[in-house]
Amino acid sequence: LAQGKFVPKSGKWGSLVTSGAMKQKATVTCSRRKNRKAHFTAPSHIRRKLMSAPLSKDLRTKYNVRSVPIRRDDEVMIVRGHYHDREGKVTACYRKKFRIHVERVTRDKANGQTVPIPIHPSKVMITKLKLDKDRKALLDRKNRSGKGKVSEKDAA
Repeated sequence: LAQGKFVPKSGKWGSLVTSGAMKQKATVTCSRRKNRKAHFTAPSHIRRKLMSAPLSKDLRTKYNVRSVPIRRDDEVMIVRGHYHDREGKVTACYRKKFRIHVERVTRDKANGQTVPIPIHPSKVMITKLKLDKDRKALLDRKNRSGKGKVSEKDAA
């Protein structure tokens, strides 16, 4: 670059000037702005995957899977925030707001009404899975060891 020229460090072209490494994939953006837009305007079927939660240690060893998309009747333990170490069943998955509602994690309003506290799925750990045939198929697909299926005795 010529001396005395202004080189922007941030903004639209700043990442091109400052980044030294090549991109891994030409089709995937590393732009913060585009990634945030993709996240907050994601459709429901993609939000399902974005709302994944890690499995507990014993479930992780049992299924060889690290995390799965959270669903309604899973049992979770809150691991971060004001309500940490609380356990309960997921009563609702609010995909529009990227939040879940957990049983017995509520607040009383001034008029006496109780409302559920929304919690982000990354701040919980799944302790018990609600298994149906689709969930078993998902666990078989994601199984990292390459062997074994989710059998009937595992599901119980």
